[in-house]
Amino acid sequence: MQEEFSLNKLNVAFNSIKNELGKVIVGQDKVIEELLISLFSKGHCLLVGVPGLAKTLLISTIAEVLDLKFKRIQFTPDLMPSDITGTEIIEEDVSTGKKAFRFIKGPIFANIVLADEINRTPPKTQAALLEAMQEHNVTAAGETYNLEEPFFVLATQNPIEQEGTYPLPEAQLDRFMFNLFVDYPSFAEQVEIVKRTTKSGKVELKKVLTAEQIIGFQRLVKTVPVSDNVINYAVKLVTATRPKDATSPEFVKNFVSWGAGPRAAQYLILGAKTRALLYNLPTPGISDVREIAVPVLRHRVVANFNAEAEGIGSAEIVEKLLKEIVE
Repeated sequence: MQEEFSLNKLNVAFNSIKNELGKVIVGQDKVIEELLISLFSKGHCLLVGVPGLAKTLLISTIAEVLDLKFKRIQFTPDLMPSDITGTEIIEEDVSTGKKAFRFIKGPIFANIVLADEINRTPPKTQAALLEAMQEHNVTAAGETYNLEEPFFVLATQNPIEQEGTYPLPEAQLDRFMFNLFVDYPSFAEQVEIVKRTTKSGKVELKKVLTAEQIIGFQRLVKTVPVSDNVINYAVKLVTATRPKDATSPEFVKNFVSWGAGPRAAQYLILGAKTRALLYNLPTPGISDVREIAVPVLRHRVVANFNAEAEGIGSAEIVEKLLKEIVE
C-alpha cells in the first residue's frame, strides 16, 4: 500500500487534477485546493457564496475528473428525509403473487453528493443528511445500508435571501471539516469566463483518479507523521478561540460567545497532513496548519453581539488570532 500510494504520486495527481479542472473552471485555485484537502482527509465541506459563481459546475467537474458517482440534491422546504436516503416500496413477485418491501436507494448513495442550499430545508431533513455524513450509512426499516466509499458531501449556502431559511445549528456545522467562501472572480477571470462560455465546443476531461486510488490516498494521509510542536500549535490555536479559557486573548473574551471544540484540532492536523502530501512534503509544518485555519475555524467560532455591533465576523476573529498566536 505504501509503495503504491506514495507521496510523489499524490503530488502528481494533485497537479493533474488542477490542470484538468482548469479546462472548465477559471480561477478559484484556493477553493479547489481546500476541496481536495477535505476529500483526501475524509471530511465534508460547506460552501458559502452568492448564486452564479459556478459552485455546482466546480463540484460536478471534480466528480468527473475523479471518475466518481455524482448526485445533486436541491434542498427545498418540502423535501423529506426519505427523498434523500431512499424509501421502501411494495413489490409483487409475478410468479408467486407474494408482496414484499424493497428499498429504493436515494441520491445520498453516491460518492460526491451536492446538497444545494442546505439551509432551505427543515431541520428533520438536514439531520438525515448530517447523520449519513457522520455514520457513512443509512438505516431504513431496521436495515442498515452502507454508503459507497469514498463518500464526500458538499453543501452550499446562499449568504443572501435569508428569509424562510433554517440555519444549521452550531453542533451540525461542526460536522463539516471546512467552511469555504466562494468569492467573485477578478475582472480578468470574468473576461475569460465570458469568452469560454459564449462559444461552442465541449471540453474533453481526462479521468485522473479512481475511487480505489482515492481510498488508498486517504489511508496514506493517516500514516503521515506529525511532530509534537505542530500538534501543540494546533491545540493552542483551538484553545485560544474559547472565551472562558484563561489563555485566550482579550479580544476573544470580548467578541466570542463560543469557541471551537476538539474536532477542530483533529481537522487542523488531518488537513495539514493532506496539504503537506499534496505539495510533496513528508510531514506538515506549522505553516500548513495556519494555511487551513480560517476554513476550519470560521464556522466553529460563534461571534457575539459586541462583534456584530463592531462589524467583526468569525473569519476576522480567526485571522486576528493567527497574528496573535505565533509559532
